Amino acid sequence: MKVLIVYASAGAGHRRAAEAVYDYLKTNRKELELELTDVLDFTGPLFRFCYGFGYPFLIHYAVWLWGFFFWLTQFQLTRRISRRSSSIVNYFSCRKFAGYLEKGNFDYIISTHFLSSELAAGLKSKNKIGAKLITVITDFGVHPFWVSDGTDIYIAASELTKDKLLSKGVREEAVRVFGIPFSPDFAKVRDRGQLADKLGIEGKKFTVLLMTGSFGSGPLEEIAKGLCGFAQVLVVCAKNDPLFRRLTKQDLENVKVFGFVNNPEELMAVSDVIITKPGGLSITELLNMELFPVFVAAIPGQERENIKVLAAYGVGFTPKNIPQIRDFVMELKNDPRKLESLKKNITQVARPDACRKLADVIR
Repeated sequence: MKVLIVYASAGAGHRRAAEAVYDYLKTNRKELELELTDVLDFTGPLFRFCYGFGYPFLIHYAVWLWGFFFWLTQFQLTRRISRRSSSIVNYFSCRKFAGYLEKGNFDYIISTHFLSSELAAGLKSKNKIGAKLITVITDFGVHPFWVSDGTDIYIAASELTKDKLLSKGVREEAVRVFGIPFSPDFAKVRDRGQLADKLGIEGKKFTVLLMTGSFGSGPLEEIAKGLCGFAQVLVVCAKNDPLFRRLTKQDLENVKVFGFVNNPEELMAVSDVIITKPGGLSITELLNMELFPVFVAAIPGQERENIKVLAAYGVGFTPKNIPQIRDFVMELKNDPRKLESLKKNITQVARPDACRKLADVIR
């Protein structure tokens, strides 16, 4: 049985979800013939550049413009035009990928990005491919672009995500609330004391992790300064080299500074609270680490939708300013019972078996 797992490298979350599915199937379903690919590898350089670098550029330098595009493609009066226009562009830009699907003769296509889902669904509707199409929605909200006629199964992050799909006309029997696939690294039980020694921090101190994605965006420096007086703070600067240099030079008390890291699960395991951006995969990972989140620097559109869904489950705190962050973190530090109570809300939305349940569908 041939299975294609496909993503688009527009943001790291789609790739991480696809890799999680691929790795699980490779380990646990050895009878399957697997392929993992990036749909953008089959497109021209201009389209690939716009998709791969346009999104990071907008959210880093013109987030208001990204918010406008998101609204334009979601607003009911304009989304038909925007969807039709984007479909035409996608069709002509991704003909090589369409040919790849036709020649591949896949039994299943598992897509973690709406672009590849739309292209595969279009071929199915024209009877050019016969594969079963599974779309993994990598956010807790649902943008209309995720919904394509011809999709056999939608994998939803939560029951509220399912409700949003149903409101957009998706059949109930086509939705599975399995959660977003994630790496098993975020499900392992770890010894906090041993990890603390490895990382060079104090294991028994109340610890706050600041980590906002690959750009190190948001007011991380200001937050670190506001918290360092009463909590141990781990700051992941990622690719934000100027921030890394500034914080390293300042040598703030109780603050440990990291650049780009390959062990976020270890940093989560030694932390009591995380301050982060509300990306779909980041949320999934921290939920499965039972780490209560404070959300900052949310991108207009999908990340703000994620916040709304999680708020309905009592998960996440969204401060208006840095003093509110300080007060909230101090309250949790001084009242461990409240922190434990908040962590119980996480169990309502965490889905630790996402990969296994998805694998069970492939028969």
